[in-house]
Amino acid sequence: MLKRFVFAREDQPGVEWMERFATGRQEAEGWYLGKSASEPTGKTRGERPTGTECKAALLRYMPELASHYEHACELVGNDEIVRCILSHYRPPPAPVGCSIAIWSGAQGPAFIRNYDFRLDVVSDRFEMANWSGRRVICKAQRPWGGCVDGMNEDGLAAAVTFGGSPAQGLGFAIILVLRYVLETCSDVGEAISALCRIPVAMSHNVMLLDRTGAHAAVYLGPDRAPCVTPTMATTNHQETIVWPTFAAGSATVERLSAVEAALADPGMTLPRLVTCFLSDPIYSRRMVSPTVYTAVYRPADNRVDYLWPGRTWSQGFDSFKEGEYVHDYGELI
Repeated sequence: MLKRFVFAREDQPGVEWMERFATGRQEAEGWYLGKSASEPTGKTRGERPTGTECKAALLRYMPELASHYEHACELVGNDEIVRCILSHYRPPPAPVGCSIAIWSGAQGPAFIRNYDFRLDVVSDRFEMANWSGRRVICKAQRPWGGCVDGMNEDGLAAAVTFGGSPAQGLGFAIILVLRYVLETCSDVGEAISALCRIPVAMSHNVMLLDRTGAHAAVYLGPDRAPCVTPTMATTNHQETIVWPTFAAGSATVERLSAVEAALADPGMTLPRLVTCFLSDPIYSRRMVSPTVYTAVYRPADNRVDYLWPGRTWSQGFDSFKEGEYVHDYGELI
């Protein structure tokens, strides 16, 4: 199976973004209305919020994004459903895989993440943006603002995994919250404060690392208080397994055990750890949630390497290279 990826620089959403949104609007509406995702437990979000409610929620919890949100809404028509979609408020459920590890040894600090997701749903876009005077490199997802991992030029890196609970609530998609953190925070302490005050719609784990080596994993959910932990690894559960069916299907326990064993190996190096992330059981070849890419963030060096077996694409704030790459995933199982 082939998938094309794009590396692009776009300081702020403009005409090119508007054209992309118009092309993908049907998919965006399908995402927000829940037509492209299955409800994990048969529960629903309840009645969809109004555009006014979505704007009010964004202003309350992430006011620094308000002007960017209004600009994006105006670019694409400013109608009711657009205001809802672009707010990322009360989205549908989207449980996925993913594995992350913090590396504090030689060539660190760094974190490595595998992003596991359906290839037909994940966006093709890696980008560098500069919305508010702080450059951000990230893997973009969804029509506006969303990102699943990234780093800003202050040396703060962040990535998200699904947290393993079917709970749903009145909050935001974590991908916009992650963008907010990268846009407004300079270090792990500031990021923790932001994550602990913004409500999220689903269960998620957010791994943070800054250029000083400070790190944390923040466990979030609509049905729990935030928990900040110094763990060096996370997959798709939090303190305990609360959704056994998902845990078994995603191999979250097996993947976490493999990551923790690698980190505990006294002979481990960063290159060897990367090899572990490109190998079974951490690397997924499952059709429902294959490893889309591996990322190695080095905030002290302002550098990120995006990897696929046999291919590495390195990016930095002063050396960002635009281009395209097509990866052949072969036969998935």
